[in-house]
Amino acid sequence: MLRLSKLTDYAVVVLVRLSDMEGVQTSPGLAAATGIPEPTVAKVLKTLAASDLVSSQRGARGGYRLSRNLSSIPVADVIASIDGPIALTACVEGSGSGCESQGLCPMRGRWDPVNEAIHKALSSITLADMQMSLLPAFRTPDLAHPAAFQAAAE
Repeated sequence: MLRLSKLTDYAVVVLVRLSDMEGVQTSPGLAAATGIPEPTVAKVLKTLAASDLVSSQRGARGGYRLSRNLSSIPVADVIASIDGPIALTACVEGSGSGCESQGLCPMRGRWDPVNEAIHKALSSITLADMQMSLLPAFRTPDLAHPAAFQAAAE
C-alpha cells in the first residue's frame, strides 16, 4: 500500500490552517488551532520553510506565513518537501537510491511511467482544491461575522 507519512499529512493540515489565519502565526498558535503537538508543528514548519512553502519571520512578532496562495501549492510539492522526491520504488529515476538486484532486474525503468502518472496527478491537485472539499464543520468560521461563527458551532 502506498502511504504518505504522518508529517506530510500534518503539513497539509498546517498549511491549510495557516491560510485561514491572518498575519504571521507561531508554531504554538498553529498547534492549538490544529490539535497537532507543538514540537511536530515546529518541525513541519521548519521543513516547509526550507522548501519555501512558508516564510519565517524572526523576532518578538515572528512566526510563519504562507509564501504563496494555496491555489499555487500542488500536493506534490508538499510531499516532496516532507518526504523527498516521489518515487514508488528505489529504481525510479531521480530517487537517488538503488537496490541489490539493480543490474539484473527486468523491471528496471518500467516503474517510471507509473511514477510519472502519480506525480502528474498529485501535481494537478492544489491545497486550495483540498481546502474546498472540507466539510463545513471543519472550516474556520469568519470571526468578523458572528452569525457565521454561530452557524459553524451548530
